[in-house]
Amino acid sequence: MTTLNIGILAHVDAGKTSLTERLLFDAGSIDRLGSVDAGDTQTDTGAIERQRGITVRTAVAPFLVGDRQVNVIDTPGHPDFIAEVERALAVLDGAVLVLSAVEGVQPQTRVLMRTLRALRLPTLVFVNKIDRTGAREGQLLADIRHKLSPRVVALSEVRDAGSRRARAEPRALESAAVATELAEVLAEHDEGLLARLVDGGEPPSPDEVRAALVAQTAAGLAHPLYFGSALTGQGVAALVEGIVGLLPTAPEPRAGEAVRGTVFAIERGAGGAKVCYVRMRAGSLRRGQRVSLHRAGPGGGAVERPGRVTALEVVRAAPKRPGAAGLGRGDGAYAMDGGGIARVWGLAEARVGDQLGHPAATGANTPQVAAFRFPPPTLEAVAVPREPGQGPRLHAALTALADQDPLIGARTVPGRGTAVLLYGEVQKEVIAATLSRDFGVEAEFEPSRVRYLERPVGRAEAYEGMGDREETLFWASVGLRVEPGEPGSGVSYRLGVELGSLPLAFHRAVESAVRDTLEQGVHGWPVTDCVVTLYRCGFSSVMSTAADFRKLTPLVLMRAVAGAGCRVYEPYHAFELELPRADLPAALALLAARGAEVVESGPDTTGEAGAGAWRVRGALPARAVDAVQRRLPGLTGGEGVWWSRPSGDRAVTGAVPRRARTDGDPLDRAAYLRHLALRER
Repeated sequence: MTTLNIGILAHVDAGKTSLTERLLFDAGSIDRLGSVDAGDTQTDTGAIERQRGITVRTAVAPFLVGDRQVNVIDTPGHPDFIAEVERALAVLDGAVLVLSAVEGVQPQTRVLMRTLRALRLPTLVFVNKIDRTGAREGQLLADIRHKLSPRVVALSEVRDAGSRRARAEPRALESAAVATELAEVLAEHDEGLLARLVDGGEPPSPDEVRAALVAQTAAGLAHPLYFGSALTGQGVAALVEGIVGLLPTAPEPRAGEAVRGTVFAIERGAGGAKVCYVRMRAGSLRRGQRVSLHRAGPGGGAVERPGRVTALEVVRAAPKRPGAAGLGRGDGAYAMDGGGIARVWGLAEARVGDQLGHPAATGANTPQVAAFRFPPPTLEAVAVPREPGQGPRLHAALTALADQDPLIGARTVPGRGTAVLLYGEVQKEVIAATLSRDFGVEAEFEPSRVRYLERPVGRAEAYEGMGDREETLFWASVGLRVEPGEPGSGVSYRLGVELGSLPLAFHRAVESAVRDTLEQGVHGWPVTDCVVTLYRCGFSSVMSTAADFRKLTPLVLMRAVAGAGCRVYEPYHAFELELPRADLPAALALLAARGAEVVESGPDTTGEAGAGAWRVRGALPARAVDAVQRRLPGLTGGEGVWWSRPSGDRAVTGAVPRRARTDGDPLDRAAYLRHLALRER
């Protein structure tokens, strides 16, 4: 049996969850259609998903078409969860982009299509809701070609659009007119078709057009389009034919290959156990098997974490079985096929993006360890418990969430709560719902604030040794050097002493303390792109402990950081704005007032944004993104299309923002020692 992993992507309310339900129902994997309004769909299981009618986390639902298993990975559509979308895309064989025949191409639809085209991921387009009042066909198809891709080819057409009688009818390639129309689109990337059309000879045959369509769809160059309705089922059968006939399946595994796979989602099972969704690429898994997990480390190298599979559930389709969940518990060996997905227990240290098996064996077409490097979130908000006394429990829950999803992050803010990192405001609701559902903790969030960064601007050293002061508080000697690192390198820790100069546990204590301390620099913000070198050390074979090195390191390190000096940087978003030419002056004035840097402004020459459209590109401070997005619809009469994502930073000019330290402030020795004393009580 071959396997095909597809993603269902769409703007909010376009109907992707309803389409997933229809695909499962028509294949016999479920015995009734779930409803987003009723909150009983297969993929949106969380309370916040039911309440808002949106998908906010990845779920997997399988169904069978003949001898092929299709795994539907239902991905988020809200822009606050674009990182979730991109994680899912890394494990897909193809995608279905859904849009509404009523609302048409929405801004987030364009963001998604932009990403799909950039990745050359094979993509079909499904125009949903043809039975709704206001549904369009001809003008909508023109909009899709203008705003999404000029290489969209319609394989169906609509009769009685916008009424209960609406139906989608396939376009027969046997028709000379249809074959010629498709050939004209496909000829841009097929010299043979182009020559036939230009020479005016015998027109391409239906078989030739179909072969070109299959090849270009698999290469992400052409995008077949189907009209239909997930509610009535119209057009869905044709879409399924396109899924199995046009999207490429995962490659067949080869016998004897080492285990390789990708952790693309994590959830909490019964009792809070961590359950990993793994897309297998080669090899096999069995209960009790020991595996290795690899991820990008703080300094850019690979970090290995061990794991042992205690149980696994292979995602299997179970057609014609009422209420089938599509999951089979595998307690023995199970040879995963090239695209198999499994839920795996026992990988306690796994994180989203981890590679299963050694990265050196990944192969040319497999995502590497660094494949899941996303722009970091630019917002931070403090979570506080609704009930007094639940602070420690809330912190433990958020730390657990941050452990499985490194993009969230978590740090204690004394006297206030626990701060987490965010891409947008909706994530607060989702995290709060997850805390309530999975951990039994009710939380509220304070207003978000921008998360700045610090970078050292010079080079400095600091040293403190045993006997340097009248009273020896720490039986340790530590000398650290701080200097700027390469852009994007994060924090690099190096040894300038022989490895045997300290017991290994002491070395680890120093490195751990360095990384923890640099979460708060001179101005309170995380320090990045710096190199820290341990250039001198000493210990007492009788008195010294790892705790001595852990406690002393922050004092020495922060003296060196302060001596090197730190500059604060503000996060920016790269943006693109498409709008009517007449609205350009007002939009540019708004961008300028919010501190935007416009790097390009001119007529849209791609044909994607429609005739008369203007395109503006640039960078904007993260703190201004929300305000600009809220103002644009009014300025452009709803015609402006905004796309942005975290993209680098700029040095702060003027007043430097500060963030209160939460570690006792090692720059103030007396305050730091009091902090240690209170912590140890």
